[in-house]
Amino acid sequence: MTQLIDKQRVASSFSKAAHTYDSVAELQREVGSALLQYLPQQPQQRIMDLGSGTGYFTPELVARYPDAQLINLDLAFGMLSYARSHRFAEQASWLCADAEALPLASGQVDLIFSSLAIQWCEDLPQLLREINRVLSPGGRFVVATLGPETLSELRYAWQQADDYTHVNQFLPAEALHQALPPGLRCVQLDQVFKVLKYAQLKQLTDELKGLGAHNMNSGQQTGLTGRARIKRFKEAYEARRHPDGYLPATYQVYYAVFERAEQE
Repeated sequence: MTQLIDKQRVASSFSKAAHTYDSVAELQREVGSALLQYLPQQPQQRIMDLGSGTGYFTPELVARYPDAQLINLDLAFGMLSYARSHRFAEQASWLCADAEALPLASGQVDLIFSSLAIQWCEDLPQLLREINRVLSPGGRFVVATLGPETLSELRYAWQQADDYTHVNQFLPAEALHQALPPGLRCVQLDQVFKVLKYAQLKQLTDELKGLGAHNMNSGQQTGLTGRARIKRFKEAYEARRHPDGYLPATYQVYYAVFERAEQE
C-alpha cells in the first residue's frame, strides 16, 4: 500500500510548531469546543486525549471529569513537553506514542477524546482496531476529523500550477465506516463546513505553517518551487476571491461518536 502520511515528518513538524500553534489555532479551538458537546455526561474513570497537542483541552476535560485519570497522548514529543509545562494537571499523564500502536493494556480506557488528530494517521483500520482494543466494554471514542473537501481552494490553485501534491489529502466519511472493526459501531456522525476568510493568501499559508499542518503526504515536490509556478498558484487562488473581498479556505469537519460493544 502506498504510504500517504510521513509520520516522522508529522511528529517533527508539530513538535517544531508547539510554541506557535495556540496563537493561530482558532479553528482547532472552535472544532474541539464543539466536540466537547458530544462527550457523555456520566462520570468516567480513565480518559484519553488522543492527539492532545498543546494540551488546550486538558482543563476542559479535567473540569468535566474531575475524578478521572487523564492520558494525554501525542506523536509529537515537542507538543507534549509544551503541554506539560503550560497546562499541568495532577490527574494527567503525558505519553508520546503512535495512535496506531497504543502502549496500553486492552480494555483500560473508558472514553477517548480526539480533536483534529486522526487525519494524520496512516492506517485508519489499524487505528480503529487499536481504539477498539483499549476501550472498555461500552466505552466511547468521540472524534473530530477532516474530510476530503478541506482546503479545496488551496488544492485547486496548486493544481493550476503543477502536478505535484501540495495539500494534505483526507479521507471521506465512508472510509470511517468501512474501517470499523467488529465490536465498534458508529452511533453518530455529523458533518459541518467551515469557511475561513483571509484578506491575503499569505495569511493562510503563514497560519498553516504556524500550525505545523503543511503538506505531509507522499507525492509532493522536493526542492525549491519555481517562481513561475508560484505566480500561477497565486493567480489561481486570487481568482477564487469572494465578491465580498475575502479569500476563502474551506474546512470539511466530521464529528463522530463510536461505541465499543458491551460484550464481544
